[in-house]
Amino acid sequence: MAGSVNKVILIGNLGNDPEIRSFQNGGRVANLSVATSESWKDKATGERKERTQWHRVVVSNENLVVICEKYLKKGAKVYLEGQLETRKYTDKDGVEKYTTEVVLRPYRGEITMLDSKGGSGSGAANDYAEEPAMAAAGGGSGGSFGASGKNDMDDEIPF
Repeated sequence: MAGSVNKVILIGNLGNDPEIRSFQNGGRVANLSVATSESWKDKATGERKERTQWHRVVVSNENLVVICEKYLKKGAKVYLEGQLETRKYTDKDGVEKYTTEVVLRPYRGEITMLDSKGGSGSGAANDYAEEPAMAAAGGGSGGSFGASGKNDMDDEIPF
């Protein structure tokens, strides 16, 4: 095989409100905690079982950070596309540790809010008025929608 692929797709719920951090150079990043769950029926006992996995998600695309800050709340159901990355850091005791995160970088990430305006989700993503429920990291606009509340990409094809 000539190439390789590093792509992660998650559909889950936020465990906390997004944590937004600003850097001295003016850049910002959003940290999300996303839970995914699977359930099954135990063949031996007939009992319903469930397993939840928690995922660290780091959003470094500025346009998606704005979406996270404005519209995402604890409990919101989201669709995420990003890349898996492992990084090394030193904790406060000087011990080197590793963490694996799903990273949404500029031009390589997508967030879609799956909660409807009138739906449940602990108030998550229900505070927007005419805003669309999707922000995609594409050519840098990452969610540039027209005033009518619809995606400009829905217009006629120009060629």
